[in-house]
Amino acid sequence: MNLLPKISGVMLALFGLAGQSYAAPMGFKNSWMFMGDFSKTYQEFSFNYATTANDAIGLSASAMQTDDYSKRQQNTEVVYTRKVARWNLPNAQANVWFIGGLGSTTGSTFGGSKAMASPGLQVDYETTRFYSMASARVYAAQGATSNITTARLGASFYEVDYDQPQPWLVIEARRMTFVSNQYEFTPMLRVIHNRYFVEVGANLSGQPRFNFMYNY
Repeated sequence: MNLLPKISGVMLALFGLAGQSYAAPMGFKNSWMFMGDFSKTYQEFSFNYATTANDAIGLSASAMQTDDYSKRQQNTEVVYTRKVARWNLPNAQANVWFIGGLGSTTGSTFGGSKAMASPGLQVDYETTRFYSMASARVYAAQGATSNITTARLGASFYEVDYDQPQPWLVIEARRMTFVSNQYEFTPMLRVIHNRYFVEVGANLSGQPRFNFMYNY
C-alpha cells in the first residue's frame, strides 16, 4: 500500500521529463542540449550545457533574411538560460525562462560588426497531451535592432509510454521584424521521444521548416 504514492511520484517525474524534453530550452543538470531551427528566412544552430538544474550556458549562430534576399543579418552569441520559475501541477507543468545572449552581428544593411545583446522570456504550459508556449526576444544592436515573438499550440494524437515516440500536431505563429511585420503561421508534425524531438512542416506560403532538439 505504501508503495503506490512512490510509484505515482516516479511516473509523474518521468512524464515531467518527457514534457521538459520538448518545451524547455535546456536539459537536466550536467546535460548537453543541441537545437536547430531552419527555414527560408531564419536559420539557427545552438547548444548549451546545464551547469545546474536551473542554469545553462551555450553558443548560438543564427541568420535572418527577407523573402527576396534583399536584407540579411548574421548573429553569433554566448547564450545564458535560466529557469526562473516552475510549477509542478497534478497533471501538468508550467515554466518561465529567461534566455539572454551577448555577441556580435553583421548584416547587409550596415558595415562591419556590431555588438549585440538579446534578452528574452519564454513561458510554457504542458501536459502529456497538450502544449502551449509564448516567447519574445529582442536582438539589440546600435542601428540594427529587431525582435522575434512566437506563440505555439500543440496536441498529441494519443498517449504513449515514456520510452515510446509520440506524434504531435503543432501550430506556430511567429513574427520576425527584421523579415516582416506580419505573422508567419506554420503547422508542423512533431515526433517526440524522451531525449529528442523533430519537427517538419511548411508555412502558409509553402516554405518548408525543419526543427530538432537532442538532449543527453
